[in-house]
Amino acid sequence: MFDALGDRLEAIFSSLRRGGKLTDEQVNATLREIRLALLEADVNFKVVKAFVSRIRDRAVGAEVHEALNPAQQVIKIVHEELIEILGGMAAPLDLGSRSPAAIMLAGLQGSGKTTAAGKLATLLRKQGRQPLLVACDLQRPAAVEQLRVLGERAGVPVFAPAESGDPVPVARQAMDEARRLGASVVIVDTAGRTNVDEVLMAQATDIKAAVDPAETLFVIDAMIGQEAVTVAKAFQEAVDFTGVILAKLDGDARGGAALSVAEVTGRPIKYASVGEQLEDFEAFHPDRMAGRILGMGDVLTLIEKAEDVYTEQQAKDMESKLVAAEFTLEDFLEQFQQLKKMGPLQGLLGMLPGVGRQLKDLDLDERELVRVEAIIQSMTPEERRKPAILNGKRKKRVARGSGRSAQEVNQLLRSFEQMRGMMKQLGGAKGMKALRGMGDLDLDALAAGGGLPTGVPGMPGIGGLPSGLGAQGGAVPAGGRPRGKTVPKRKRKKQKNRKGKRR
Repeated sequence: MFDALGDRLEAIFSSLRRGGKLTDEQVNATLREIRLALLEADVNFKVVKAFVSRIRDRAVGAEVHEALNPAQQVIKIVHEELIEILGGMAAPLDLGSRSPAAIMLAGLQGSGKTTAAGKLATLLRKQGRQPLLVACDLQRPAAVEQLRVLGERAGVPVFAPAESGDPVPVARQAMDEARRLGASVVIVDTAGRTNVDEVLMAQATDIKAAVDPAETLFVIDAMIGQEAVTVAKAFQEAVDFTGVILAKLDGDARGGAALSVAEVTGRPIKYASVGEQLEDFEAFHPDRMAGRILGMGDVLTLIEKAEDVYTEQQAKDMESKLVAAEFTLEDFLEQFQQLKKMGPLQGLLGMLPGVGRQLKDLDLDERELVRVEAIIQSMTPEERRKPAILNGKRKKRVARGSGRSAQEVNQLLRSFEQMRGMMKQLGGAKGMKALRGMGDLDLDALAAGGGLPTGVPGMPGIGGLPSGLGAQGGAVPAGGRPRGKTVPKRKRKKQKNRKGKRR
């Protein structure tokens, strides 16, 4: 969502790095550019004004002038102030000691409340709680049915009346039902309107009084733009929400709501919806989001996603295979299947420091993972363990079985061999040391330097990606030169003999 803003800020910082000592005029010119970039991203004008003012107070003083690297110091200040307007510290859900504890969701129609309810229930269930979903959006029959479908997918019970009626008694009955079922958390999905009105606010206030929620979460569409501030203030006055859920953060709009709502309301952003699947829902961390916007990546969230799909034993087994260079197509297939569980590939790459910006224009086809999976699954177990036995006849059989061409099978095998070569490099002491060092990256230094260092020992290409690996699967051998047309050995001898005769 923040690609355009991130690109603008990156361009501003690049020009800033070219100079040495910074004058007050240069700092002011930089701040004007930052101000324009934020306004174009639909960040609220008052938020932008306060943000730029705080940066100016710090950037024109001794903090920058006495720094060894003034440009890097300015970027560090921008990073820290960006964290502040996003809320400062991460704010976890606070349900207290009550059981069942109620969570009420409020927001405009179409903001993503019902989907957010399903995603929140999925997350809480994963954390060991017993949630109950409650349908109180009774003006819209489709919302009740949608919640039922989401509850079924999430494996969470749904309390919904058979007919539309008054949502306030439904909310009260839901609390009794939660006690009967032994549910620990009740998630109440309330009705929305296309715009703020008195009826909507009165109903939300009555439901809140009926369930006495431990948390009242305001769901806002991250693509709403400048209207975000007006809507957020209206809901704050009516229901006094305790936190915010940013929905549709994976969209391609400018995302000014995300940079405005916490600063204006003084309420923390607690969760962000980052995809279409029920699992695409994560706790909001202001520092990590600021890092993503400034191209520093989000290594911690990437690690958490990996930990969700890998057990500690699986990680140890894989490490021993990498060190021993025993990585097979069976392991390759397992990695692809686990990667699919972690979320969209473009989003994962965007979490790598310095990589997201460099690969944003790369056409990453998510269906390629499915094609790779089909090709490998069309092989016999022995062929997966020993790909060297795949002769022309076997490759044709694999191609027919997977519905792909023999050329695609060859491309996959070449990429696999390249990857295995890279793994052998990483298996050495220098390579493993480089991998362990990835956890100690200085994010502020990365932002100032424009991304990952290009010469990380044992890790060819950008952040360990195979050098030259493109959308078509063509590859450059690890540590080698680009593949050209291979000349047969017999033909090379003839060419050599001809050269000798000419002499």
